[in-house]
Amino acid sequence: MATPLSPTQIHPPFAPYSHGIVVPAGQRLVFCSGQLGIGADKLVPPDCAGQTRICFDNISAILVEAGMTLANIIRINAYVTGREHLPDYMGVRNALFAEPYPASTLMIVSGFARPEFVVEIEAIAAGPA
Repeated sequence: MATPLSPTQIHPPFAPYSHGIVVPAGQRLVFCSGQLGIGADKLVPPDCAGQTRICFDNISAILVEAGMTLANIIRINAYVTGREHLPDYMGVRNALFAEPYPASTLMIVSGFARPEFVVEIEAIAAGPA
């Protein structure tokens, strides 16, 4: 299992995430490309929460194919198109993860290739080799 790093000499995390993660020797890594909130049916929910759920569902499907689950995620990079989307994104993400929390970055960007997308999420997972 990955070990979270939370040095006491720096400001604690603003949300449920770890400042760093140590992956034990012998683990394999899975790198998930950025996932957008579009389902296999080509539907894109109009809201950030709905798109975020689809992003994590897509990541989950990728990890299942590698014999892992969302619990194996050690790093999340997420991008939203506006501050108004932060609470919806955080609500979905926080409901999916428990301690030890993955390392995480959340950035506000100007947009994606198609204007209906408001969130994109990429992840790195570690699990038994």
